[in-house]
Amino acid sequence: MPPDQTHQLTDAPALSGQDAPGVVILNQYYHPDVSSTGHLLHGLATDLARRGFAVSVITTQPSYGPPETWQKAPAREVAEGVAVRRVRTTRLSKDRIVGRVINFLTFIVPLQVRMLLGSSRKDVHLYTTNPPFLGIIGAFVSLVRRHNYVLLLHDAYPQIAVWVGTFKEGGLIDRVWHAMNKLTYRRASQTIVLCQAAKRLVCQTYGIDPARVHVVPNWADGKLLYPRPKGECSTARTQGLLEPFTLLYSGNMGLYYDFDTVLDAAERLRGENFRLVFVGSGGRRAWIAGEIARRGLTNTVMHNYVPFDQLNDSLNSCDASLVTIARGIEGISFPSKLYSSLAVGKPIIALSEAQSELRDLVEAHDLGRWFSLGDGAGLAEGIRGMMGDPQGCARQGEKARKVFEQNYTIDACVAQYAHVLRLADAERQGKPRA
Repeated sequence: MPPDQTHQLTDAPALSGQDAPGVVILNQYYHPDVSSTGHLLHGLATDLARRGFAVSVITTQPSYGPPETWQKAPAREVAEGVAVRRVRTTRLSKDRIVGRVINFLTFIVPLQVRMLLGSSRKDVHLYTTNPPFLGIIGAFVSLVRRHNYVLLLHDAYPQIAVWVGTFKEGGLIDRVWHAMNKLTYRRASQTIVLCQAAKRLVCQTYGIDPARVHVVPNWADGKLLYPRPKGECSTARTQGLLEPFTLLYSGNMGLYYDFDTVLDAAERLRGENFRLVFVGSGGRRAWIAGEIARRGLTNTVMHNYVPFDQLNDSLNSCDASLVTIARGIEGISFPSKLYSSLAVGKPIIALSEAQSELRDLVEAHDLGRWFSLGDGAGLAEGIRGMMGDPQGCARQGEKARKVFEQNYTIDACVAQYAHVLRLADAERQGKPRA
């Protein structure tokens, strides 16, 4: 059953119009786009509005996923207390670097002019890293006139670009980007990161005061995503997932995640009562499809993104959820799909390096099982152990939902955002920091 829909905020006292900071959220993607970041920011914006903040969003028309997922959205609207403006940009394929760069530029160049000429000095601006260099707009504007902003780091660039081999570490692009980052972070009133490793990266790389860098995790909507028995899910019934032990990966099949290990495990589990399901899209989707065909993995299937109103059914149509982060990515990115997996109460199969906050969380709370990157044999054996222990899996799933409710609800996380935004607003007004 879904959680009580009458749940009320207990930590969000109403603010008077005079005390409520104005907040402008800037990000390339926003609801109803299929981007997980867009949905997270939609939750952030609407929850801040309920807390008394005057919230507006500047974004683009939906374009994150494949064209069949694009929905026409109003250029301007006020929805759930949030004023949204969607600017016109190109919508070229983001799987090609040229298309992605052009999409970035057609968003940020007009936005730079808009912020320079039309942004309010009374607002706190929340710049994300989507596009990855979006925050430099805030830094440049602040050099010309008063412009208070908070930087929200989801993925660390240029570190990721160096990691994937787009350009060389220490090369001209890398040095220039780091110089821009240094300016951006140092002129930001506050910075929000997703994990402790990201905080260390920011503080050590750019010499930022740790007191001005705040670790606030992502979250999932616990009212829309909640545990349901697999047997009650239409996705499980129609896709033949009721009987086999099903491991689900749902989300972005991007470059920053390890899929080799789980495909190796699936190959070792061929002929057993096991099914591996991928749902989503991303830069490695074609490679995964090719590997499934090359290895002859009849126990592995792929599906496109599901509509958001079907997501809870899809996420519950499994026995365990796969969460992975590639080697060398710790602190550069963090898998937000962890929170939706916790919300639906599924045991987690985690793949990461040994020194990983993902591993620490899963093992500290007994939320599932952790395996080292490249250990396909160990993963296969671990899955066999879970297949033979349904009661243990059920207990781990119950613990996952409990940990979610304690730490990763939208209420808990947005309360931390609200605190950081108030710190930035106090700095804007010249008040002493609390």
